[in-house]
Amino acid sequence: MDLFEEKQPNTKNLPLAVRMRPASLDEFVGQSHILGKGKLLRRAIEADRLSSLILFGPPGVGKTSLAWCVANITKAYYAAINATTSNVDELRKAISAAKQKQANTGKKTIIFIDEIHRFNKAQQDVLLPDVESGNPILIGATVHNPFFSLIAPLLSRSLVCELKALKENEIITILNSALKDAERGLGNSKVKAQERALEFLAHTCEGDARRALNALEIGTLTTPKSKDGFINFNLEVAAESIQKKPVVYDKDEDGHFDTASAFIKSMRGSDPDAALYWMAKMLYAGEDPRFIARRVCILAAEDVGNADPLALVLANAALQISEFVGMPEARIPLAQAVIYVSCAPKSNASYLAIDKAMQDIENNKVEEVPDHLKDATADGMALSHGKDYKYPHDYKGHYVKQKYTPKKVRYYEPTDIGYEAKIKERMEKLRKSVK
Repeated sequence: MDLFEEKQPNTKNLPLAVRMRPASLDEFVGQSHILGKGKLLRRAIEADRLSSLILFGPPGVGKTSLAWCVANITKAYYAAINATTSNVDELRKAISAAKQKQANTGKKTIIFIDEIHRFNKAQQDVLLPDVESGNPILIGATVHNPFFSLIAPLLSRSLVCELKALKENEIITILNSALKDAERGLGNSKVKAQERALEFLAHTCEGDARRALNALEIGTLTTPKSKDGFINFNLEVAAESIQKKPVVYDKDEDGHFDTASAFIKSMRGSDPDAALYWMAKMLYAGEDPRFIARRVCILAAEDVGNADPLALVLANAALQISEFVGMPEARIPLAQAVIYVSCAPKSNASYLAIDKAMQDIENNKVEEVPDHLKDATADGMALSHGKDYKYPHDYKGHYVKQKYTPKKVRYYEPTDIGYEAKIKERMEKLRKSVK
């Protein structure tokens, strides 16, 4: 079988996601950071000056589609190889065929290698001499970072571009195109697609257009027509097609704020199980784990405070880890932090203290810094600056009574709960001590 095709073969029986692959850059949806007007990759493709290209990014974002677009635009022959099933012999045959095609027709060949990170060093080495000569033109696709999985000589001969997960509005655009396209899509199938159902698919597929299109296709193929002769693709069908239950959790709307409120109040109320339930709902619905982690950090400071200072440390660690590892693993450190913060003793004394201080500044005269507390290190400072300041470490117990504000203030009132009880005991002892 000839690996090379000048035109896309009959796609009637192919999956919708394959049939809807764009034939031109104008049909291509998303990746404007590399394919927008005037961008380097678009200019190279349109000028037919593309050399070797490595595309990396998550599944379903258009790596294969972009390779097909390039082949169409440049009028090159196209060969597709999957690195998971290929070997050196197949590579050599493909390269030899590309040379023969060029000798006979003058046209170059694009060899598209999917999952190129699966090739070992020896297999990648086979590509080097001919890729450097410009025929075949290599387009490699991978979900892995190529700088870790591909050899340096191949990378140095290639333009490396990262493709990003598609946005929800881009997925909806792709779905609507498939519904309207009578030649390649579902335009002749008389489908009435509920807007909410398409939004659910776009949200649930997490930037993967292939997954969304597969769900749309299976939903329309398996749903019987109603009496009016139309297929009603509603939310129930969408949920069944993509095998994920719809959850009432609309970002920036009531579902979002109500769930976040229940999550926070459950932690504040020392109910770790309820807090985990609401967090699980948010994560299931696709909430950004960093949003959840930030809420845990705020609550650890506001509602636990110095009753257990470690709560804020653990919450901050969960925030940093969730940013570093992402989902689904981020759910584990988040759960640990949520449980700890929920079970920790509670005190909002720190929160009340800063609010009192802020109100004092806002509503009353702002006092001048006493001379003995002013900076005495800068050149030209008055001789009175820093004079008579008592350095606490020079005194027994590393403490000495000293006036730190012109007027007497008291904002922080530690409770008798948890570690804060020790803070309260120490502060009372210091206040009663005599020089």
